Amino acid sequence: MEYVLKTEELTKTYSGANAVDKVTLTVKPGDIYGFVGKNGAGKTTFMRTVLGLTKASGGRCSFFDGQDLKTAGKRIGSLIEAPALYKNLSAKDNLELYSIMLKADKAKIPDLLKLVGLEDTGRKQVAKFSLGMKQRLGIAMALVGDPDLLMLDEPINGLDPMGIVEIRELLTALKERGKTIFISSHILGELEKVATCYGIISSGRLVEELTREQLKKLSVEKTVIKTSDPEKAREIAVKILKNDNVSIVDGNIYIVGGIPNIGELTNEMFKAGIVVSGIADENDSAEEYFLKKMEEGR
Repeated sequence: MEYVLKTEELTKTYSGANAVDKVTLTVKPGDIYGFVGKNGAGKTTFMRTVLGLTKASGGRCSFFDGQDLKTAGKRIGSLIEAPALYKNLSAKDNLELYSIMLKADKAKIPDLLKLVGLEDTGRKQVAKFSLGMKQRLGIAMALVGDPDLLMLDEPINGLDPMGIVEIRELLTALKERGKTIFISSHILGELEKVATCYGIISSGRLVEELTREQLKKLSVEKTVIKTSDPEKAREIAVKILKNDNVSIVDGNIYIVGGIPNIGELTNEMFKAGIVVSGIADENDSAEEYFLKKMEEGR
């Protein structure tokens, strides 16, 4: 299978403005696709359009190498915005009712409860659940039909640190079970820990798609050295470090990557009569890159 989800210039227009603006993206089997964007960027509208919850204004969407939504629907599970739960019932009862609606196998419910960490909740009413527990139950409900593609809209939004960790571990477990996951969020640091690829959306437009490996290359550690003679200091740094990624920016020496022998380097500069007045580490984080791209799309 080449793809699980593919959109081609998918568009949704409200009152003459494109909330989703000709978005073309591809989600491959086994991906955890992180859909990144600020609040109001178009993430939820895109997902609702893909799932047929709102009608597209243009473009097309297909699943599993060419299936339309009607054909592929049973292979897709989703949690869009807050999960619709019966708060006076237990987690098990909620899953049983949803299984009946989908004509799914109720025998799988104990395994689902264990998967999402709710196997010990017994008869406890959902009304007494924490937000994290409700989110995990919502994901369990999205899994009732044993879908191949799971679409989750902001599942970690509003959670405390422990709740975020629990959702992160659950996503990893689902990937290990062979699920393909499309997850939207504006919490960049968390997506960076689980996603295998990313799509950055801004003002309804897809700004960029990139893989985890590409993102790592963009997250570069640098050492900045302020000296009295940048040109000569650069020559010494290249020689000592055997590193060609040394440049001069605004009169400072920028060295890409770690420096294992900083003492030797500064000592050689001192011998050459160069005064070193400052050394600092800088890092271009993934979050900084995402934020920059989001601003470009505005």
